[in-house]
This record gives sequence, C-alpha cells and structure tokens, in this order.
Amino acid sequence: MKTTSKIYTALIMIFLFAPIAVLLIFSFNESKSLSVFSGFSLHWYSELFHDYATLNALKNTVLLAVCASVIATVTGTAAAVGITKMRNKYLKVTLNTVTNIPMINPDIITGISLMLMFVFVGRLFGAATSLNFGTMLISHITFCLPYVILQVLPKLQQMDKALPEAAMDLGCTPFKAFYKVIIPEILPGIVTGMIMAFTLSLDDFVISYFTSGNGFQTLPIRIYNMTKKTVTPKMYALATLIFFVILMLLLISNLADSEGDKTIKEARKRKKMRKATEAAN
Repeated sequence: MKTTSKIYTALIMIFLFAPIAVLLIFSFNESKSLSVFSGFSLHWYSELFHDYATLNALKNTVLLAVCASVIATVTGTAAAVGITKMRNKYLKVTLNTVTNIPMINPDIITGISLMLMFVFVGRLFGAATSLNFGTMLISHITFCLPYVILQVLPKLQQMDKALPEAAMDLGCTPFKAFYKVIIPEILPGIVTGMIMAFTLSLDDFVISYFTSGNGFQTLPIRIYNMTKKTVTPKMYALATLIFFVILMLLLISNLADSEGDKTIKEARKRKKMRKATEAAN
C-alpha cells in the first residue's frame, strides 16, 4: 500500500506541475518551438520588456489587484469583527451564508449580474459609458471580500476575549484597544486574507471580462485576445515571472500562518497558567 500511495502521489505531482515545468523551460528557449529546446536564451524576456501594450496591461492588473486587496482587507476585517460581536445567532448564520454566496456562485453568473447592474445604474444617471476601472474595482472587491472574512474570523474566534477588555480596564479607549491588542492578534489572518485577495484579483478573467470598459485592459484579457492570433513565447516569460511572484507570496502566507499558530499556542499557555494561578490562590 505504501508503494502504491507513493506512486499515486508522484503521478498527481507530475500531473499538477509538469505543465508549469514545461512553461518555465521553454520561456528560456532560443526559438519559438514548443517541442524542441534549441538553446538557452533570454531573448523572450527582452521581447517582453519591449512589449509596451503587455506591460501596460500588467500595470493595470497590478494596480487593480493592489487596490482591490487593500480595500477588501480593510472592509473584510471590519466585517469579521462585526460578525464576531453579534449576539443574535440567526442573524450571524444569515450573514455567514450571504458572505459565502460570492464564492459559491459561478464566476460567469457573478460577472453577468454585475455587468447588468452597472449598465442599469449608468443609464439611470445618464453616464456616457457604464463600464470602467471603477466597475472592475467594485467587482474585484465583491469576490475578494469573503476570502478575507473567512481568514480573519477564525483568528478572532481563537483570540482570548479577555485581552481587549483588560486593555480597556488599563485605560485604553476601544479604538486603541482594537489597534494595540486585537490587530496584532489577528494579523496573520489579515496578511493571509490580503495575499489571497491579491492573487485572486491578479488571476481573474471571467468577471473582469464582463465588467471592463474599452479604456482599461487587464493582463488575462490581453492574453485571451492574443490567443485569437498567436501567443508568442514572451507570454511564457511573463507567466514565469508571475509564477515566482505568486510562489513568494505563498511562502509569506505560510510563514504568517505558522507565526499565527505560535501566537495562539502561546496565548493558550498563558491562559492555562493564569487559570492555574487563580486556582492556587
């Protein structure tokens, strides 16, 4: 059984990572061939940095992802704190269900419904064009928000509820207690949620396609438009760079999670010691 499980795991790993390995290797290929590696070259990376239309699309994508992830993180953290403080169990369950809808809902349904809403509102106010950077930003915040909430909520539930109360007893205002006590405790969840929001926004195509205007093009949309003609190996070079950026963000996210687990374990130890001290007294 052990041998079978190892073979099965190896096959899964090959199936998952072989396409990425091929892409990485052929991004350094001297020729355009996808089957013959004719020699190592940085030619396609040079071509990429001279393709101003693609670089502009990349700039738009990163700008959109940064704005969406920051706003979604701030809003999602506030929403998670609000949900945690709710006393009404049924209202809390309802909010949790509503929060999950954007994740469960198919992207094409979300994209079409958002597009129809933006067009309706635009015509209602007599706007010349209804779809632009603002509509894409709202759309990206909409589908990123639940992921931030789901990352922050467990950290709030694991936190010792007595900590902010103790801070306020020692003279902190509610805002200062939130900033000085709660934020450091839930920071790993906030960082992970922000990284997830950034990567999801960076990767999105379907919702962006339906809610983008003529004057703003993201990288996934540009690559899609290029597939109608010919995708040159400079796209492999771009995909390689993006892959390593995402890999770095994933490592940061895992480090943040491990630090968060250490903090939780230390908090539990302090709580046990405090209870033992109280019992002894």
